[in-house]
Amino acid sequence: MMAEGAGPRLNELLQKAGLDPLDDETADKFEVYLSLFVRWNKKLNLSSVRDEEGILARHFIESIAVARSLPNDIATLLDFGSGAGFPGIPIALCRPHIAVTLAESQIKKAAFLQEAVRVLGIPAKVHADRAETLTEVFDCVIMRAVEKMPKVAAAAVTLVAPHGWLALMTTDASLAELQTVAGPQLKWPEPVRLLGSESRIFALGWKSGL
Repeated sequence: MMAEGAGPRLNELLQKAGLDPLDDETADKFEVYLSLFVRWNKKLNLSSVRDEEGILARHFIESIAVARSLPNDIATLLDFGSGAGFPGIPIALCRPHIAVTLAESQIKKAAFLQEAVRVLGIPAKVHADRAETLTEVFDCVIMRAVEKMPKVAAAAVTLVAPHGWLALMTTDASLAELQTVAGPQLKWPEPVRLLGSESRIFALGWKSGL
């Protein structure tokens, strides 16, 4: 069982990182999410990060910071290759007005996402298939630690609505290749450094209406 007090610990880490704490209700939901993640991770290997403090610092803080950095006018978001739900589930918790779709083709991971959505009571949808099979477009498509990310970045762009955003949680070394694959229709402001990392960055590309 998870040690109690993960919500307060998460808020302490947020404040140490210079970020505003979560309200009590949202912090409680993150505590539930952590408990569920730790339990399922033992069976499914959702992440190589297994200790609670590492999960809070590596997955939760990073995802919360990104959720708060997304443009205000986003109404729909696709977490492309969601895996264990990072950053899609934290986005759904922190930005409840955004309609989040979690796309994950691995059946066991998709089952975890469906259970997390049910237990947390969030209105996110789980697409238990490859994201490329979706026919709708989204105000924002976000990618984090997706397998063969450069190869699927072009597909991700097709799922971004005109005047929407492609959001990449990646590294300095990988960004230029991803931007090239994404194509010239995307305009990229300066990326921001992800908390607690010297190489990981968050880049937002704006898609023109052409």
